[in-house]
Amino acid sequence: MPHQQNIYLDNNATTRIDERVLKAMLPYFTDFYANSTSRHIAGLTVNEAVENAAWQIADLINADADEIIFTSGATEALNLAIKGFADEDRKHIITIQTEHKAVLETCRFMESIGFEVSCLPVNNEGILDLNLLNEIITDKTLVFIGMLSNNETGVIQNVSEISTILKSKNVLFLCDATQAVGKIPIDVKTLGIDLLTLSAHKFYGPKGIGALYISAKAKLKLLPQITGGGQQRKLRSGTLNVPGIIGLGKAAEIAVNELETDKNRIEILRNKLEIGLLQFENSFVNGNIQNRIYNTSNICFPGVNSEQLIMALGNISVSNGASCSVVTSEPSHVLKAMGLSDEEALGSIRFSLGRFTTSKEIDIAVERVLSLAAKLKV
Repeated sequence: MPHQQNIYLDNNATTRIDERVLKAMLPYFTDFYANSTSRHIAGLTVNEAVENAAWQIADLINADADEIIFTSGATEALNLAIKGFADEDRKHIITIQTEHKAVLETCRFMESIGFEVSCLPVNNEGILDLNLLNEIITDKTLVFIGMLSNNETGVIQNVSEISTILKSKNVLFLCDATQAVGKIPIDVKTLGIDLLTLSAHKFYGPKGIGALYISAKAKLKLLPQITGGGQQRKLRSGTLNVPGIIGLGKAAEIAVNELETDKNRIEILRNKLEIGLLQFENSFVNGNIQNRIYNTSNICFPGVNSEQLIMALGNISVSNGASCSVVTSEPSHVLKAMGLSDEEALGSIRFSLGRFTTSKEIDIAVERVLSLAAKLKV
């Protein structure tokens, strides 16, 4: 049997590293390996490259380099942002039911140490009711935590209007932009975001490196969660992952230059995929079709078990939930929050395209998915 080439349509889980990113990283494993905090010439040279990477990331979101803290990824960034809040008077946190487990589980921890957490519902398209948000804020509310683009459905919340409400009531805004950074334009100043998380491997950078943007206002309320040498303005200690930081910076630089090109090409492919797959009887797209990121399509195939379909697809990589969750047969909490039945949620698959997806791959994927789904339908 001839070897079948892998068709990768799970870019929201992780992306293939861009060769330009890898090329930028390699010298920092071999030639420029000094500790970036060492005061000798070799260390200062590496430190200069780290500072340059901070500027590259800041440029991507219209921040300043000294507002960027490097982390091991978005999960650590979220933990620092949420657990680090120090406010004796305000102990109320608001978030959304469709958030990533890195937010929901960390909020559960905050409840265990005396914080009150309000987890708001969404409508059947995955959109938050802003009137409800406005009503639930009290003088004890410290922060609102919300995704920019949902990792399972791609649905984009109205961040500008959310920010307007929060600013009027002096509430901080922590935005999980992990699925949006490097894909769509983001301006933390215009959007009124106080803290923002990102992860390199979601936009063609390496795994194990991410960042937290912290505004001057938010910094005043934040305590470190990893203590030690105080390497990053005393907010996050530990020797820096220099090759990862260089990779994150390069990925950010590429994104700044190629954002529009990527969007135009990938959106055409996503629409082509969706038109093809919606030929399946009674199939439908989960989430708001207008307000979503251009690379993501979450489709329900009624009567089909998504796990069986994923296994049958073999060399075609897709998913039926968040990649960062332990593999279970439970329906997606995101889709359940949007009102889907267990059967509908368990029959849904996320397709997420990327920079390296081709039109031919979409043709093959549509044909295979339709054929196998028809065979598996109960």
